[in-house]
Amino acid sequence: MHDQTTSDQRLSRRLLLQGTGVSMALPWLESVAVWGEEDSDDASACPQRLAIMFMANGVAYNHWWAKGNDAEMELGECLTPLEPFKQKLNFIKGLYNPAAVGVGIHPGQTGNLLSGAKLQKGAELRGGVSMDQLLAKHVGAETLQPSLVLGCEQPTTGYHETNFSMAYSSHISWHDATSPVPMETYPALAFDSLFENRGAMRNRSVLDRVREHAASLQRRVSHSDQAKLDEYLTSVREIEKRIERMRRLSDKAAENARNKSQAAAKLSRPDSGLPEDIRDHMRLMCDIIATAFQTDKTRVATLLLCRDISGLIYPFLDVRLAHHLASHRDTTDDYLRICRYYIEQVAYLAGKLEAMPEGDSTVLDHSMLMFMSNMWSGKNHDSSKVPLIQVGGLAGTVPTGRTLDYSDRPDDERKLCNLYLSLMNRMGVPITEFGDSTQQLAGF
Repeated sequence: MHDQTTSDQRLSRRLLLQGTGVSMALPWLESVAVWGEEDSDDASACPQRLAIMFMANGVAYNHWWAKGNDAEMELGECLTPLEPFKQKLNFIKGLYNPAAVGVGIHPGQTGNLLSGAKLQKGAELRGGVSMDQLLAKHVGAETLQPSLVLGCEQPTTGYHETNFSMAYSSHISWHDATSPVPMETYPALAFDSLFENRGAMRNRSVLDRVREHAASLQRRVSHSDQAKLDEYLTSVREIEKRIERMRRLSDKAAENARNKSQAAAKLSRPDSGLPEDIRDHMRLMCDIIATAFQTDKTRVATLLLCRDISGLIYPFLDVRLAHHLASHRDTTDDYLRICRYYIEQVAYLAGKLEAMPEGDSTVLDHSMLMFMSNMWSGKNHDSSKVPLIQVGGLAGTVPTGRTLDYSDRPDDERKLCNLYLSLMNRMGVPITEFGDSTQQLAGF
């Protein structure tokens, strides 16, 4: 067990449960010093976290609306899964990304969503660092993992008819102007990174390997923390059981790839090792982000639920068309069901974080989930405004329960990068410009 004790022998919040080839960070425990040597009742010691969830090709815009504030807020049909979170919700309308307007459809409207940078056509990639990665560079040193970059659909290659690389359609997180962040699409590998699960021991339960250290810790913490630790370990075991099935899929995919002399990532699911049911895939990735936030493994995450020009299908929604084709009929009931399904994933992750006590509040209260798409209408490829909602108030630094409409503001006042600049400043990154912005978002 890794134990950074203070002079008075208090346990450190950086304590890890360790076993053979595995390391498990702990959630908030009241009887353990918080985030190092601060007192556990110091609310300011709680970290701020940001998770960005992305669905491509626009929303069912005729049902994408909100009216009023706080408990009286009314939500359009797309957003009804967020009813329990209205007082922790911000509905933001009218923001846009100038560099994504007038440059052709799809890749040029996607690869700079989080950077605001102009994209270059042709063989050489050139855009800009994304705001999540700039955040990771500033706050990542305080966590074991600077950021999580996850996806539920494999990247695609080649070039679009507009001569933009399809890499722009496949990635929202960028290290720098020329390099997207490698995106982890396999739940088992994302789970392994969460617990530093290494080598041949991956087929053994991580809980079995830290059991002795966990028992030792439970004898040293308060009764309430004993119950909390039990609940946490039970949650990890539930995720691990689902991961075991995914790991078997991945092993089989590696064999399929060898037999076909083709990379597993190029195969269709489930031959690729990805879950056949996208519902299982998305929920597992949400669970991994929730656990990473709960244990302060990372404070920055992106989850690309589906990429631009997505081929995902939704038989469980009784929708026959794949995502991209369905988005060209974005005023139909079919696309409404698709859009609402994605909002259900936001509500699911929000619910997970809300159920995690941290100090006098919850992990959700100290976090922000931000859901975005790259365009307003898939049928019209309209990126003149970007659908965007937020859940959680970043430890009280962002007021919630609001509907904010920037549609009638001057273009300079409704840039997405104004919002990003505001968020980064509130997370302690003291910069005065980002992307195409030199001002924070007014009224935010």
